[in-house]
Amino acid sequence: MCAVPIHHPHPAPPYRPLPHPLATIRAGFSGFPSPAEDYVGRTLDLNERLVKRPAATFFMTVSGDSMESFGIHDGDTLVVDRSIDAHPGHIVIALIDGEVIVKRYEMIGRRPYLCSGNSRYAPIPVADLDCQVWGVVRAVIHEFPV
Repeated sequence: MCAVPIHHPHPAPPYRPLPHPLATIRAGFSGFPSPAEDYVGRTLDLNERLVKRPAATFFMTVSGDSMESFGIHDGDTLVVDRSIDAHPGHIVIALIDGEVIVKRYEMIGRRPYLCSGNSRYAPIPVADLDCQVWGVVRAVIHEFPV
């Protein structure tokens, strides 16, 4: 598909574990477990959870609405791994004709395309464009307004 570049703007931060209870959170109603249940001593570091290869991982902030149906919204933070080879179905960060974009890599027929998650934006055929894949998106961090 596209060549992978070497430089990235935001490296992964150092590890920092935070409290993480063993109890899981139910999305449905099925009782009320004790708030203190299985809380003591367990921690979670989001870098450890989301960053599998620190030397190859960077973060990007999304601007725009083209990926909304894929659960990626304006202002979200993407965890991107440049060591993963892009395959159809992966969400990728790419440089197309000097513009950095986030799209889903798909094959339509036998041709590679970068596709939006919004029907207002047409698939981008990459075969004839200057295209570099910067990495594959491993996770999306979406913050709710408070």
